[in-house]
Amino acid sequence: MLDKNNIIENAKKTLELESKAIHDLISTLDDEFVSTVKHLSDFKGRVIITGIGKSAVISMKIVATLNSTGTAAVFMHAADAIHGDLGIIQKLDVVICISKSGNSPEIQALIPFIKKRGNLVIALTANPKSYLAEAADKVISTYVEKEACPNNLAPTTSTTAQLAMGDALAVCLLKLKKFDAQDFAQYHPGGALGKKLYLTVGELAKKHERPSVTIDTPVKNVISEITQKRLGATIVMDKSQILGIITDGDIRRMLEKFDNIGTLIAKDIMSNNPITVDPEILATDVLKTLKTKGIGQLIVQDSSGVYLGMVHILDLIKEGMQ
Repeated sequence: MLDKNNIIENAKKTLELESKAIHDLISTLDDEFVSTVKHLSDFKGRVIITGIGKSAVISMKIVATLNSTGTAAVFMHAADAIHGDLGIIQKLDVVICISKSGNSPEIQALIPFIKKRGNLVIALTANPKSYLAEAADKVISTYVEKEACPNNLAPTTSTTAQLAMGDALAVCLLKLKKFDAQDFAQYHPGGALGKKLYLTVGELAKKHERPSVTIDTPVKNVISEITQKRLGATIVMDKSQILGIITDGDIRRMLEKFDNIGTLIAKDIMSNNPITVDPEILATDVLKTLKTKGIGQLIVQDSSGVYLGMVHILDLIKEGMQ
C-alpha cells in the first residue's frame, strides 16, 4: 500500500512529465502552425473537430474553447461520422482530426471521405509518419516521449499535449480576431464570469426601490425609510438635488452622541457630498471602489444629475462578485 510520500512522489512525476511534454511542444511550432492559424482566422466556415477515444474528449473541450472565444466550432465523433454524422461537415468547413497514433481504424476510414468532399484536413498527431499525418493538408505535432501512465498505455501526457496545443490555437485566433472583453461578455452572458463583463450598476439599482428623504425629514422617519427600503442607507434631497446620505452607521453615531433625538432632522446627521456613480459603470469596478473606501453603498446618478437608485455591496456579492 502506498504511503503519503509515495503518493506525492507519483503525483510529482506525473506533473513533471506532463509539464515537460508541454514545454517540448514549443520547439515544434513552425510555419505549418502559423499557416494553420492564419487559415482558420480568415476562412468563412466552421472548425469541425473529430477524434476517437480520449482524443474525442479533448476534441470536445477544444470545441468549447473555440466557441467561447469567437471561432465557430463543432464536435464530430470519428466513429459516428462514418455512420451518418459526416453530414455535419459543410462545404466551407475545416476539419481538425486529433489522434496520437494517427493510425486508428476509424481515422483511416474517415479521412478519405473528408478529403473526397474537398474539405481541408488538419492533423494534431504525435506520429508524423502516420496515415493521418501523410493524408492531412496541414500537420501540427503533439509528440510526447512517453505517457505518465507507468505502463506507458493510458493516455495522459499525450492528451495533455493535445489540450495545450488546442489552447494555443484558440488564443492565437483570439488575438488575430481582436476578440476583446466585450466580445467575451456576449458569449458568456450567464454566471459570475459574464456578469463581471456586462452587469452595470444601473441594472442593479433597478432591482430596488429608491430610498430618499428631504433635508427636514424627522430622524424617526429617516430610520423608517432606511428600514423599509432595506439598503442600509437613504439619500437626502432638496427638490431634485442630492445633498447627502444617511447610513446605518450615521444612525448609530447619532444615538451615541444625542440623548434626545426627537428634534433632529435629516440635515443634522447626514454625510455631505456622497459618492455617486454613473449607471453605465460595470458592477465589478464599483465593488473595488466600495472595498477601497470601506463603504457599503453607492448612489447611482446619471450625467444630468437624476437619482436612479442605490447599490449595496451585498448586491454585488449575491451576483457572485468577490
